[in-house]
Amino acid sequence: MKRRDLIKSLGVTVGTVALSSVAEVSTAAQVKKKKVLKVAHITDVHIRPEHNAVARFKKCLEMIKKDKVDFILNGGDTIYAADYDNITKDRVEQQWACWNESVEVVKNIPMYHVLGNHDMWWQGKDDELGGKAGVLKMLRMEHNYYSFDKNGWHFIMLDSNHPTNPGMLDDEQWNWFVKDVEKNAKDRSTLIMSHYPLLSCTGIVDNKPDIRGPFKVSGSYNHLDILKFIEVFNKNKNIKLCLSGHIHLLDKVWYNDVTYLCNGATSGFWWEPGDDGKSAYRETVPGYSLLNLYDDGSFESEYIKYEAV
Repeated sequence: MKRRDLIKSLGVTVGTVALSSVAEVSTAAQVKKKKVLKVAHITDVHIRPEHNAVARFKKCLEMIKKDKVDFILNGGDTIYAADYDNITKDRVEQQWACWNESVEVVKNIPMYHVLGNHDMWWQGKDDELGGKAGVLKMLRMEHNYYSFDKNGWHFIMLDSNHPTNPGMLDDEQWNWFVKDVEKNAKDRSTLIMSHYPLLSCTGIVDNKPDIRGPFKVSGSYNHLDILKFIEVFNKNKNIKLCLSGHIHLLDKVWYNDVTYLCNGATSGFWWEPGDDGKSAYRETVPGYSLLNLYDDGSFESEYIKYEAV
């Protein structure tokens, strides 16, 4: 065989190998991720009789119903306020009645809740509606923190309402959380929901630093135990997403491969005329978030502005 013919022969052989490899890569690239869940996140509904809040919230829920979500995550501050000193039982019952009327719209869609700081009626110490027990009763919750699995994803629902330091977990809940992550997040993509943000930049724009700085961020804006959370997340790479509310502002923080979404309030400016003359709090209008969760641990999030802006 002539040298030129040998080179041609080898060229064909090499080319065949190369084409085979490209075909394998192309086939692998065609493997698409699969959406396994569609979830709505509402937070800071602050439902009450005033400002046509019930009708407006029903409009929001009608939109969520049309979105055909698998379930709804409610991020707390479900009712307007039960925690102030002047709140009577009648007022607490009135607010929960507004909630019960509203959610009839989505009665066939499962809903999972966490407790907000304004949900507890602390004055009713000896009443069935008093404290956290009263909120658990009204929302039909068995416990103030818990976890569950859906379609390959693990969900952890936390109670940020520490008895003395709001914006952190007490020792009992923290120990439960660590064990739950170790047991259930090893082979499942995991979403965590809390009322107070674990990590957020909203404290920079919503706070009032003195003229020299620095910004002083309280537990209302970032969990006081966030460094402990980060340590756990660094050891458990299946923690993908942390949802929160409380601030009524909308932001997204990405740190060490974990995404933190602080979503805007469904009530906007507590249903009242807001900074825009309508219902926005600062730059954030009333809304809810739609989440698409995939089998590979990825996700998509969209904030839906359900009122005309």
